Amino acid sequence: MKLNNRLKKTIVIGSLGTLAISSFGFIESYFEISKNLDIFSSVYREINVNYVEETNPGSLVKTGIDAMLRSLDPYTNYIPESQIEDYRIMTTQEYGGIGALIGTQDGKIIITEPYKDSPADKAGLKAGDVIEAVNGITTEGKNTEQLSEMLKGQAGTNIKVRIGRPLINEEFEVTVTREKIKISDVPYYGMVDDKTGYISLRSFTETASRSVKEAYQKLQEQGMENVILDLRGNGGGLLDESVNIVNFFVPKGSPVVETKGKVKEHYSSYKALKEPLDTQIPMVVLIDENSASASEIVSGTLQDYDRAVLIGQNSFGKGLVQITKNISYNSIIKLTIAKYYTPSGRCIQRLDYGHRDEDGRALDVPDSLIKEFTTTNGRIVKDGAGIMPDIFNEPQEYSDLLITLLSENIPFDYATEYFYKHDSIAPASQFALSDAEYNAFIDYVLTHNLEYKTSSTEMMKKLEEVIKGDEFWEEVDGEYAALKTKLERNVKNDMVKFKPEIKLFLETEIIGRYYYSQGQTEAYLTHDQDVKKALEVLNNKSMYTSVLDGTCETCLNKKR
Repeated sequence: MKLNNRLKKTIVIGSLGTLAISSFGFIESYFEISKNLDIFSSVYREINVNYVEETNPGSLVKTGIDAMLRSLDPYTNYIPESQIEDYRIMTTQEYGGIGALIGTQDGKIIITEPYKDSPADKAGLKAGDVIEAVNGITTEGKNTEQLSEMLKGQAGTNIKVRIGRPLINEEFEVTVTREKIKISDVPYYGMVDDKTGYISLRSFTETASRSVKEAYQKLQEQGMENVILDLRGNGGGLLDESVNIVNFFVPKGSPVVETKGKVKEHYSSYKALKEPLDTQIPMVVLIDENSASASEIVSGTLQDYDRAVLIGQNSFGKGLVQITKNISYNSIIKLTIAKYYTPSGRCIQRLDYGHRDEDGRALDVPDSLIKEFTTTNGRIVKDGAGIMPDIFNEPQEYSDLLITLLSENIPFDYATEYFYKHDSIAPASQFALSDAEYNAFIDYVLTHNLEYKTSSTEMMKKLEEVIKGDEFWEEVDGEYAALKTKLERNVKNDMVKFKPEIKLFLETEIIGRYYYSQGQTEAYLTHDQDVKKALEVLNNKSMYTSVLDGTCETCLNKKR
Protein backbone atom coordinates (compact mmCIF):
# COMPACT_ATOMS: atom_id res chain seq x y z
CA MET A 1 0.00 0.00 0.00
CA LYS A 2 1.47 3.39 -1.07
CA LEU A 3 1.26 6.57 0.93
CA ASN A 4 0.60 9.90 -0.71
CA ASN A 5 3.33 12.54 -0.46
CA ARG A 6 1.35 14.76 1.91
CA LEU A 7 0.83 11.88 4.37
CA LYS A 8 4.51 10.92 4.07
CA LYS A 9 5.49 14.48 4.98
CA THR A 10 3.16 14.45 8.00
CA ILE A 11 4.70 11.25 9.38
CA VAL A 12 8.24 12.52 8.88
CA ILE A 13 7.50 15.88 10.43
CA GLY A 14 5.70 14.23 13.29
CA SER A 15 8.66 11.96 13.95
CA LEU A 16 11.09 14.86 13.85
CA GLY A 17 8.85 16.77 16.25
CA THR A 18 8.84 13.86 18.69
CA LEU A 19 12.62 13.61 18.44
CA ALA A 20 12.98 17.33 19.08
CA ILE A 21 10.68 17.19 22.12
CA SER A 22 12.52 14.15 23.48
CA SER A 23 15.91 15.80 22.97
CA PHE A 24 14.73 19.00 24.62
CA GLY A 25 13.33 16.99 27.56
CA PHE A 26 16.64 15.16 27.94
CA ILE A 27 18.65 18.40 27.83
CA GLU A 28 16.32 20.07 30.32
CA SER A 29 16.52 17.09 32.68
CA TYR A 30 20.32 16.97 32.39
CA PHE A 31 20.51 20.70 33.12
CA GLU A 32 18.33 20.29 36.24
CA ILE A 33 20.52 17.47 37.55
CA SER A 34 23.72 19.40 36.85
CA LYS A 35 22.34 22.61 38.41
CA ASN A 36 21.19 20.91 41.61
CA LEU A 37 24.42 18.97 42.02
CA ASP A 38 26.26 22.27 41.79
CA ILE A 39 23.95 23.84 44.41
CA PHE A 40 24.45 20.87 46.74
CA SER A 41 28.22 21.03 46.28
CA SER A 42 28.27 24.76 47.02
CA VAL A 43 26.18 24.40 50.20
CA TYR A 44 28.30 21.47 51.36
CA ARG A 45 31.54 23.39 50.77
CA GLU A 46 30.31 26.51 52.61
CA ILE A 47 29.20 24.45 55.64
CA ASN A 48 32.51 22.61 55.91
CA VAL A 49 34.57 25.79 55.53
CA ASN A 50 32.57 28.37 57.45
CA TYR A 51 30.22 26.69 59.94
CA VAL A 52 30.85 27.81 63.53
CA GLU A 53 31.55 24.28 64.82
CA GLU A 54 33.76 21.54 63.40
CA THR A 55 31.82 19.33 61.00
CA ASN A 56 32.21 15.73 59.90
CA PRO A 57 32.16 15.79 56.08
CA GLY A 58 31.24 12.11 55.71
CA SER A 59 28.45 12.36 58.25
CA LEU A 60 27.03 15.47 56.55
CA VAL A 61 26.83 13.75 53.17
CA LYS A 62 25.34 10.59 54.68
CA THR A 63 22.67 12.70 56.41
CA GLY A 64 21.86 14.52 53.17
CA ILE A 65 21.65 11.31 51.14
CA ASP A 66 19.50 9.60 53.77
CA ALA A 67 17.09 12.55 53.88
CA MET A 68 16.83 12.54 50.08
CA LEU A 69 16.12 8.81 49.95
CA ARG A 70 13.58 9.00 52.79
CA SER A 71 11.47 11.22 50.54
CA LEU A 72 11.15 8.29 48.15
CA ASP A 73 10.38 5.13 50.13
CA PRO A 74 11.78 3.26 53.16
CA TYR A 75 13.44 0.60 51.00
CA THR A 76 15.73 2.82 48.93
CA ASN A 77 18.89 3.08 51.05
CA TYR A 78 22.49 4.21 50.82
CA ILE A 79 24.97 1.78 52.37
CA PRO A 80 28.47 3.24 52.88
CA GLU A 81 31.54 1.03 52.85
CA SER A 82 31.63 0.97 56.67
CA GLN A 83 28.20 -0.71 56.77
CA ILE A 84 28.62 -3.18 53.90
CA GLU A 85 29.38 -6.08 56.22
CA ASP A 86 26.26 -5.40 58.31
CA TYR A 87 24.19 -5.29 55.13
CA ARG A 88 25.69 -8.57 53.93
CA ILE A 89 24.86 -10.21 57.25
CA MET A 90 21.30 -8.89 57.07
CA THR A 91 20.71 -10.23 53.56
CA THR A 92 22.50 -13.58 53.90
CA GLN A 93 21.79 -14.22 57.60
CA GLU A 94 25.40 -15.37 57.75
CA TYR A 95 28.35 -14.08 59.77
CA GLY A 96 31.44 -15.13 61.71
CA GLY A 97 30.77 -15.20 65.44
CA ILE A 98 29.83 -17.23 68.51
CA GLY A 99 26.16 -17.83 67.65
CA ALA A 100 24.12 -16.27 70.44
CA LEU A 101 21.48 -13.59 70.91
CA ILE A 102 22.34 -10.91 73.46
CA GLY A 103 20.34 -8.29 75.34
CA THR A 104 20.55 -5.87 78.25
CA GLN A 105 19.17 -6.31 81.74
CA ASP A 106 19.80 -4.12 84.77
CA GLY A 107 22.57 -2.33 82.90
CA LYS A 108 24.41 -5.56 82.05
CA ILE A 109 24.71 -7.40 78.76
CA ILE A 110 23.45 -10.96 78.95
CA ILE A 111 23.06 -13.93 76.64
CA THR A 112 19.36 -14.33 75.92
CA GLU A 113 19.68 -17.38 73.70
CA PRO A 114 22.63 -19.49 72.51
CA TYR A 115 21.91 -21.20 69.19
CA LYS A 116 21.92 -24.98 69.35
CA ASP A 117 25.34 -26.47 68.44
CA SER A 118 26.83 -22.99 68.01
CA PRO A 119 30.30 -22.08 69.38
CA ALA A 120 28.59 -20.43 72.37
CA ASP A 121 26.61 -23.60 73.02
CA LYS A 122 29.69 -25.83 72.65
CA ALA A 123 31.56 -23.59 75.10
CA GLY A 124 28.81 -24.12 77.69
CA LEU A 125 27.33 -20.61 77.62
CA LYS A 126 23.73 -20.41 78.80
CA ALA A 127 20.80 -18.03 78.63
CA GLY A 128 21.09 -15.60 81.53
CA ASP A 129 24.90 -15.53 81.51
CA VAL A 130 26.34 -12.04 82.00
CA ILE A 131 29.10 -11.13 79.54
CA GLU A 132 31.60 -9.20 81.67
CA ALA A 133 34.57 -8.88 79.31
CA VAL A 134 35.71 -9.85 75.81
CA ASN A 135 39.45 -10.39 75.21
CA GLY A 136 40.15 -8.54 78.42
CA ILE A 137 38.04 -5.52 77.49
CA THR A 138 35.25 -4.82 79.94
CA THR A 139 31.69 -4.63 78.63
CA GLU A 140 30.77 -1.99 81.18
CA GLY A 141 29.28 1.01 79.40
CA LYS A 142 28.94 -0.89 76.15
CA ASN A 143 25.65 -1.36 74.31
CA THR A 144 24.56 -4.53 72.54
CA GLU A 145 25.59 -3.22 69.12
CA GLN A 146 29.12 -2.50 70.33
CA LEU A 147 29.41 -5.87 72.04
CA SER A 148 28.07 -7.65 68.97
CA GLU A 149 30.91 -6.17 66.93
CA MET A 150 33.41 -7.38 69.56
CA LEU A 151 32.03 -10.92 69.38
CA LYS A 152 32.00 -11.14 65.57
CA GLY A 153 35.09 -12.04 63.61
CA GLN A 154 36.61 -14.40 61.12
CA ALA A 155 35.61 -18.05 61.46
CA GLY A 156 38.33 -20.12 63.10
CA THR A 157 39.63 -17.33 65.33
CA ASN A 158 39.49 -17.57 69.13
CA ILE A 159 37.94 -15.13 71.54
CA LYS A 160 38.16 -15.05 75.34
CA VAL A 161 34.90 -14.26 77.13
CA ARG A 162 34.55 -13.69 80.86
CA ILE A 163 31.18 -14.86 82.12
CA GLY A 164 29.28 -14.23 85.32
CA ARG A 165 26.46 -16.42 86.66
CA PRO A 166 25.03 -14.45 89.58
CA LEU A 167 22.37 -17.05 90.44
CA ILE A 168 24.96 -19.66 91.36
CA ASN A 169 27.67 -17.16 92.31
CA GLU A 170 30.01 -18.32 89.56
CA GLU A 171 32.48 -16.46 87.38
CA PHE A 172 34.82 -17.91 84.76
CA GLU A 173 36.62 -17.22 81.50
CA VAL A 174 36.14 -19.40 78.46
CA THR A 175 37.79 -19.50 75.04
CA VAL A 176 35.28 -19.65 72.20
CA THR A 177 36.26 -20.48 68.63
CA ARG A 178 34.26 -18.43 66.18
CA GLU A 179 32.49 -20.23 63.36
CA LYS A 180 30.51 -19.25 60.29
CA ILE A 181 27.01 -18.75 61.70
CA LYS A 182 24.10 -19.22 59.30
CA ILE A 183 20.71 -18.32 60.73
CA SER A 184 18.39 -20.92 59.28
CA ASP A 185 15.68 -19.88 56.84
CA VAL A 186 13.67 -22.82 58.19
CA PRO A 187 14.11 -22.69 61.99
CA TYR A 188 11.63 -25.53 62.52
CA TYR A 189 9.73 -28.23 60.68
CA GLY A 190 7.83 -31.25 61.96
CA MET A 191 4.59 -33.22 61.97
CA VAL A 192 1.73 -31.52 63.82
CA ASP A 193 -0.59 -34.50 63.55
CA ASP A 194 -0.42 -37.98 61.99
CA LYS A 195 -0.60 -36.69 58.42
CA THR A 196 0.11 -32.94 58.48
CA GLY A 197 3.58 -31.48 58.12
CA TYR A 198 4.53 -27.98 59.23
CA ILE A 199 7.34 -25.84 57.79
CA SER A 200 8.27 -22.47 59.27
CA LEU A 201 10.01 -20.18 56.77
CA ARG A 202 11.43 -17.05 58.36
CA SER A 203 13.47 -15.45 55.53
CA PHE A 204 14.25 -15.64 51.83
CA THR A 205 18.05 -15.80 51.61
CA GLU A 206 19.85 -17.70 48.86
CA THR A 207 19.34 -20.98 50.75
CA ALA A 208 15.59 -20.60 51.42
CA SER A 209 14.22 -22.83 48.66
CA ARG A 210 16.83 -25.52 49.33
CA SER A 211 15.93 -25.50 53.03
CA VAL A 212 12.19 -25.74 52.29
CA LYS A 213 12.76 -28.59 49.85
CA GLU A 214 14.87 -30.53 52.36
CA ALA A 215 12.25 -30.05 55.09
CA TYR A 216 9.45 -31.05 52.72
CA GLN A 217 11.18 -34.25 51.64
CA LYS A 218 11.97 -35.28 55.22
CA LEU A 219 8.33 -34.74 56.19
CA GLN A 220 7.26 -36.85 53.21
CA GLU A 221 9.38 -39.66 54.64
CA GLN A 222 7.36 -39.32 57.85
CA GLY A 223 4.07 -39.85 56.01
CA MET A 224 3.01 -36.26 55.33
CA GLU A 225 -0.27 -36.00 53.38
CA ASN A 226 -1.03 -32.29 54.08
CA VAL A 227 1.35 -29.35 54.54
CA ILE A 228 1.28 -26.04 56.43
CA LEU A 229 3.73 -23.36 55.24
CA ASP A 230 4.15 -20.69 57.91
CA LEU A 231 5.13 -17.26 56.52
CA ARG A 232 4.07 -15.24 59.56
CA GLY A 233 6.63 -12.61 60.49
CA ASN A 234 8.60 -13.26 57.28
CA GLY A 235 9.62 -9.86 55.92
CA GLY A 236 10.83 -11.20 52.57
CA GLY A 237 14.17 -11.33 50.79
CA LEU A 238 15.26 -12.61 47.40
CA LEU A 239 12.63 -12.64 44.66
CA ASP A 240 14.23 -15.64 42.90
CA GLU A 241 13.84 -17.72 46.04
CA SER A 242 10.14 -16.90 46.26
CA VAL A 243 9.75 -18.05 42.64
CA ASN A 244 11.58 -21.31 43.43
CA ILE A 245 9.30 -22.03 46.39
CA VAL A 246 6.13 -21.38 44.39
CA ASN A 247 7.59 -23.72 41.74
CA PHE A 248 7.49 -26.58 44.26
CA PHE A 249 3.68 -26.53 44.18
CA VAL A 250 2.61 -25.40 40.68
CA PRO A 251 3.19 -26.96 37.25
CA LYS A 252 6.35 -26.22 35.31
CA GLY A 253 5.87 -23.22 33.02
CA SER A 254 3.32 -21.49 35.25
CA PRO A 255 3.76 -17.70 35.45
CA VAL A 256 4.71 -16.71 39.02
CA VAL A 257 5.33 -12.96 39.11
CA GLU A 258 5.97 -9.98 36.84
CA THR A 259 7.97 -6.86 37.67
CA LYS A 260 7.26 -3.54 35.94
CA GLY A 261 9.14 -0.28 36.37
CA LYS A 262 9.68 3.07 34.70
CA VAL A 263 12.65 1.74 32.74
CA LYS A 264 11.84 -0.89 30.11
CA GLU A 265 14.80 -3.02 31.19
CA HIS A 266 13.20 -3.48 34.61
CA TYR A 267 10.32 -5.48 33.16
CA SER A 268 10.75 -9.17 33.94
CA SER A 269 8.48 -12.19 33.85
CA TYR A 270 9.27 -15.10 36.15
CA LYS A 271 7.94 -18.60 35.55
CA ALA A 272 8.22 -21.96 37.25
CA LEU A 273 11.16 -23.47 35.39
CA LYS A 274 11.49 -26.85 37.10
CA GLU A 275 9.36 -29.88 37.76
CA PRO A 276 7.37 -29.33 40.99
CA LEU A 277 7.52 -31.38 44.16
CA ASP A 278 3.75 -31.85 44.36
CA THR A 279 0.89 -30.00 42.67
CA GLN A 280 -1.89 -31.84 44.52
CA ILE A 281 -1.02 -32.03 48.22
CA PRO A 282 -3.58 -30.08 50.31
CA MET A 283 -1.85 -26.94 51.55
CA VAL A 284 -2.39 -24.07 54.00
CA VAL A 285 -0.24 -20.94 54.08
CA LEU A 286 -0.20 -18.88 57.27
CA ILE A 287 0.29 -15.10 56.94
CA ASP A 288 0.04 -12.08 59.22
CA GLU A 289 0.57 -8.32 59.15
CA ASN A 290 4.36 -8.84 59.12
CA SER A 291 4.38 -11.15 56.09
CA ALA A 292 5.86 -8.97 53.37
CA SER A 293 7.45 -8.83 49.93
CA ALA A 294 8.68 -12.32 48.91
CA SER A 295 6.22 -13.81 51.44
CA GLU A 296 3.42 -12.03 49.63
CA ILE A 297 4.62 -13.27 46.24
CA VAL A 298 4.47 -16.86 47.51
CA SER A 299 1.13 -16.54 49.31
CA GLY A 300 -0.47 -14.34 46.62
CA THR A 301 0.57 -16.55 43.72
CA LEU A 302 -0.58 -19.74 45.43
CA GLN A 303 -3.87 -17.98 46.17
CA ASP A 304 -4.22 -16.83 42.55
CA TYR A 305 -3.87 -20.44 41.39
CA ASP A 306 -6.25 -21.68 44.13
CA ARG A 307 -3.36 -23.89 45.17
CA ALA A 308 -3.47 -23.20 48.91
CA VAL A 309 -5.83 -21.90 51.57
CA LEU A 310 -4.50 -18.74 53.22
CA ILE A 311 -5.22 -18.35 56.95
CA GLY A 312 -4.33 -15.54 59.34
CA GLN A 313 -4.40 -11.77 58.99
CA ASN A 314 -3.99 -9.30 56.13
CA SER A 315 -0.37 -9.16 55.00
CA PHE A 316 1.92 -6.11 55.08
CA GLY A 317 1.44 -4.89 51.51
CA LYS A 318 4.94 -4.42 50.06
CA GLY A 319 4.72 -4.75 46.31
CA LEU A 320 8.05 -3.07 45.51
CA VAL A 321 11.21 -4.60 44.06
CA GLN A 322 14.73 -3.47 44.94
CA ILE A 323 18.12 -4.05 43.34
CA THR A 324 21.56 -3.11 44.64
CA LYS A 325 24.05 -1.10 42.61
CA ASN A 326 27.71 -0.54 43.39
CA ILE A 327 28.62 3.15 43.49
CA SER A 328 31.73 5.19 44.29
CA TYR A 329 34.17 4.28 47.06
CA ASN A 330 32.89 0.73 47.64
CA SER A 331 29.43 1.95 48.62
CA ILE A 332 26.07 0.49 47.60
CA ILE A 333 22.67 1.94 46.88
CA LYS A 334 19.63 -0.28 47.32
CA LEU A 335 17.12 1.11 44.89
CA THR A 336 13.41 0.51 44.29
CA ILE A 337 13.11 -0.06 40.54
CA ALA A 338 9.77 -1.79 39.98
CA LYS A 339 6.49 -3.06 41.35
CA TYR A 340 5.61 -6.73 41.19
CA TYR A 341 2.36 -8.30 40.02
CA THR A 342 0.97 -11.75 40.82
CA PRO A 343 -0.46 -13.99 38.04
CA SER A 344 -3.98 -12.55 38.40
CA GLY A 345 -2.53 -9.10 37.60
CA ARG A 346 -2.71 -7.52 41.05
CA CYS A 347 -0.07 -5.40 42.75
CA ILE A 348 -0.49 -5.57 46.52
CA GLN A 349 1.47 -2.39 47.37
CA ARG A 350 -0.46 -0.73 50.22
CA LEU A 351 1.22 2.67 50.58
CA ASP A 352 1.57 5.31 47.87
CA TYR A 353 4.88 7.02 48.61
CA GLY A 354 4.20 9.60 45.90
CA HIS A 355 1.32 11.03 47.97
CA ARG A 356 1.77 12.01 51.62
CA ASP A 357 -0.22 13.77 54.33
CA GLU A 358 0.76 17.00 56.05
CA ASP A 359 3.03 15.07 58.42
CA GLY A 360 4.89 13.44 55.55
CA ARG A 361 3.33 9.99 56.00
CA ALA A 362 2.65 7.99 52.86
CA LEU A 363 -1.04 7.47 52.17
CA ASP A 364 -2.86 4.20 51.66
CA VAL A 365 -4.00 3.47 48.14
CA PRO A 366 -7.55 4.95 48.16
CA ASP A 367 -10.51 2.57 47.94
CA SER A 368 -11.56 4.20 44.68
CA LEU A 369 -8.38 2.95 43.00
CA ILE A 370 -8.49 -0.61 44.36
CA LYS A 371 -9.36 -3.08 41.60
CA GLU A 372 -10.78 -6.57 41.58
CA PHE A 373 -9.11 -9.58 40.00
CA THR A 374 -10.01 -13.26 39.85
CA THR A 375 -8.23 -16.46 40.77
CA THR A 376 -8.18 -19.50 38.49
CA ASN A 377 -11.46 -20.70 40.05
CA GLY A 378 -13.09 -17.27 39.72
CA ARG A 379 -12.74 -16.07 43.31
CA ILE A 380 -12.53 -12.30 43.77
CA VAL A 381 -9.19 -10.93 45.04
CA LYS A 382 -8.13 -7.30 45.25
CA ASP A 383 -4.98 -5.26 44.83
CA GLY A 384 -3.62 -2.26 46.73
CA ALA A 385 -3.88 -3.58 50.29
CA GLY A 386 -1.65 -6.58 50.83
CA ILE A 387 -2.79 -10.17 50.57
CA MET A 388 -6.14 -10.87 52.20
CA PRO A 389 -6.30 -14.36 53.70
CA ASP A 390 -9.10 -16.67 52.67
CA ILE A 391 -9.95 -17.27 56.33
CA PHE A 392 -9.35 -14.44 58.77
CA ASN A 393 -8.21 -15.57 62.20
CA GLU A 394 -8.19 -12.94 64.93
CA PRO A 395 -4.64 -12.30 66.17
CA GLN A 396 -3.96 -13.53 69.67
CA GLU A 397 -4.37 -10.82 72.31
CA TYR A 398 -2.61 -11.03 75.64
CA SER A 399 -3.36 -9.59 79.05
CA ASP A 400 -1.70 -6.46 80.36
CA LEU A 401 -0.28 -8.56 83.19
CA LEU A 402 1.56 -10.92 80.83
CA ILE A 403 2.94 -7.96 78.89
CA THR A 404 4.12 -6.40 82.16
CA LEU A 405 5.78 -9.65 83.26
CA LEU A 406 7.57 -10.02 79.93
CA SER A 407 8.69 -6.38 79.85
CA GLU A 408 10.32 -6.81 83.26
CA ASN A 409 11.94 -10.14 82.24
CA ILE A 410 10.31 -12.04 85.09
CA PRO A 411 9.56 -15.27 83.16
CA PHE A 412 13.11 -15.15 81.73
CA ASP A 413 14.70 -14.82 85.18
CA TYR A 414 12.48 -17.51 86.68
CA ALA A 415 13.33 -19.90 83.82
CA THR A 416 17.02 -19.31 84.50
CA GLU A 417 16.56 -20.19 88.17
CA TYR A 418 14.47 -23.23 87.22
CA PHE A 419 17.22 -24.46 84.88
CA TYR A 420 19.86 -24.45 87.61
CA LYS A 421 17.54 -26.32 89.97
CA HIS A 422 16.47 -29.03 87.49
CA ASP A 423 18.95 -31.18 85.55
CA SER A 424 16.34 -32.21 83.00
CA ILE A 425 12.67 -31.89 82.07
CA ALA A 426 10.17 -33.93 80.04
CA PRO A 427 10.34 -33.75 76.22
CA ALA A 428 9.33 -30.35 74.83
CA SER A 429 5.93 -31.54 73.57
CA GLN A 430 5.09 -33.07 76.97
CA PHE A 431 6.53 -30.61 79.48
CA ALA A 432 4.02 -28.80 81.70
CA LEU A 433 4.30 -27.05 85.05
CA SER A 434 2.26 -28.52 87.89
CA ASP A 435 -0.24 -26.37 89.78
CA ALA A 436 2.18 -26.33 92.72
CA GLU A 437 4.98 -25.07 90.46
CA TYR A 438 2.75 -22.36 89.01
CA ASN A 439 1.77 -21.26 92.54
CA ALA A 440 5.47 -21.06 93.34
CA PHE A 441 5.86 -18.75 90.35
CA ILE A 442 3.04 -16.55 91.70
CA ASP A 443 4.94 -16.25 94.99
CA TYR A 444 8.08 -15.38 92.98
CA VAL A 445 6.23 -12.62 91.12
CA LEU A 446 4.85 -11.16 94.35
CA THR A 447 8.39 -10.71 95.70
CA HIS A 448 9.02 -8.19 92.89
CA ASN A 449 7.92 -4.59 93.05
CA LEU A 450 5.90 -5.00 89.88
CA GLU A 451 4.67 -1.84 88.19
CA TYR A 452 1.45 -3.36 86.88
CA LYS A 453 0.05 -1.10 84.19
CA THR A 454 -3.17 -1.71 82.34
CA SER A 455 -4.65 0.20 79.44
CA SER A 456 -7.57 1.34 81.63
CA THR A 457 -5.41 2.59 84.52
CA GLU A 458 -3.11 4.42 82.12
CA MET A 459 -6.12 6.05 80.50
CA MET A 460 -7.37 7.10 83.94
CA LYS A 461 -4.05 8.81 84.62
CA LYS A 462 -4.33 10.77 81.40
CA LEU A 463 -7.92 11.68 82.23
CA GLU A 464 -6.84 12.93 85.66
CA GLU A 465 -4.19 15.14 84.08
CA VAL A 466 -6.80 16.65 81.74
CA ILE A 467 -9.53 17.38 84.28
CA LYS A 468 -7.50 18.09 87.44
CA GLY A 469 -7.11 21.75 86.59
CA ASP A 470 -10.78 22.09 85.71
CA GLU A 471 -13.00 24.14 88.03
CA PHE A 472 -15.31 21.13 88.43
CA TRP A 473 -12.53 18.82 89.68
CA GLU A 474 -13.65 19.05 93.31
CA GLU A 475 -17.17 17.98 92.34
CA VAL A 476 -15.98 14.81 90.54
CA ASP A 477 -12.93 14.02 92.71
CA GLY A 478 -14.79 11.45 94.81
CA GLU A 479 -16.37 9.65 91.85
CA TYR A 480 -13.02 9.62 90.04
CA ALA A 481 -11.24 8.09 93.05
CA ALA A 482 -13.93 5.41 93.39
CA LEU A 483 -13.69 4.46 89.69
CA LYS A 484 -9.89 4.44 89.85
CA THR A 485 -9.99 2.03 92.81
CA LYS A 486 -12.33 -0.31 90.94
CA LEU A 487 -10.05 -0.33 87.89
CA GLU A 488 -6.85 -1.03 89.82
CA ARG A 489 -5.89 -4.65 89.37
CA ASN A 490 -4.67 -7.11 91.93
CA VAL A 491 -1.56 -8.96 90.72
CA LYS A 492 -2.25 -12.17 92.64
CA ASN A 493 -5.86 -12.37 91.45
CA ASP A 494 -4.87 -11.71 87.86
CA MET A 495 -2.10 -14.32 88.03
CA VAL A 496 -4.92 -16.80 88.60
CA LYS A 497 -7.32 -15.22 86.11
CA PHE A 498 -4.78 -15.25 83.27
CA LYS A 499 -3.10 -18.49 84.30
CA PRO A 500 -3.41 -20.34 80.94
CA GLU A 501 -1.55 -17.73 78.88
CA ILE A 502 1.04 -16.86 81.55
CA LYS A 503 1.73 -20.55 82.26
CA LEU A 504 2.19 -21.22 78.53
CA PHE A 505 4.75 -18.44 78.14
CA LEU A 506 6.59 -19.54 81.26
CA GLU A 507 6.69 -23.17 80.11
CA THR A 508 7.94 -22.08 76.68
CA GLU A 509 10.72 -20.03 78.29
CA ILE A 510 11.79 -22.98 80.43
CA ILE A 511 11.69 -25.37 77.48
CA GLY A 512 14.07 -23.07 75.63
CA ARG A 513 16.72 -23.64 78.29
CA TYR A 514 16.80 -27.36 77.53
CA TYR A 515 15.60 -27.73 73.93
CA TYR A 516 16.46 -24.34 72.40
CA SER A 517 14.15 -22.45 70.04
CA GLN A 518 13.20 -25.62 68.17
CA GLY A 519 11.74 -27.09 71.35
CA GLN A 520 9.90 -23.87 72.09
CA THR A 521 8.27 -23.93 68.65
CA GLU A 522 7.32 -27.59 68.99
CA ALA A 523 5.66 -26.95 72.35
CA TYR A 524 3.87 -23.77 71.26
CA LEU A 525 2.37 -25.20 68.06
CA THR A 526 -0.19 -27.22 70.03
CA HIS A 527 -1.58 -23.90 71.34
CA ASP A 528 -1.21 -21.88 68.11
CA GLN A 529 -4.66 -20.66 67.01
CA ASP A 530 -3.70 -20.32 63.33
CA VAL A 531 -2.24 -23.84 63.26
CA LYS A 532 -5.39 -25.19 64.94
CA LYS A 533 -7.51 -23.52 62.25
CA ALA A 534 -5.25 -24.90 59.53
CA LEU A 535 -5.68 -28.44 60.88
CA GLU A 536 -9.44 -27.95 61.05
CA VAL A 537 -9.50 -27.00 57.35
CA LEU A 538 -7.04 -29.65 56.16
CA ASN A 539 -8.82 -32.42 58.03
CA ASN A 540 -12.18 -31.45 56.52
CA LYS A 541 -11.96 -32.12 52.77
CA SER A 542 -15.32 -30.52 51.93
CA MET A 543 -14.38 -27.35 53.82
CA TYR A 544 -10.95 -27.21 52.14
CA THR A 545 -12.55 -27.62 48.71
CA SER A 546 -15.25 -25.02 49.37
CA VAL A 547 -12.63 -22.40 50.23
CA LEU A 548 -10.75 -22.93 46.99
CA ASP A 549 -13.77 -23.20 44.71
CA GLY A 550 -15.27 -19.99 46.15
CA THR A 551 -18.42 -21.47 47.70
CA CYS A 552 -17.36 -21.05 51.34
CA GLU A 553 -19.87 -18.62 52.85
CA THR A 554 -17.70 -17.45 55.75
CA CYS A 555 -14.53 -16.96 53.68
CA LEU A 556 -13.25 -13.55 52.60
CA ASN A 557 -12.37 -14.46 49.00
CA LYS A 558 -15.23 -16.08 47.09
CA LYS A 559 -17.16 -15.93 43.87
CA ARG A 560 -19.77 -13.25 43.51
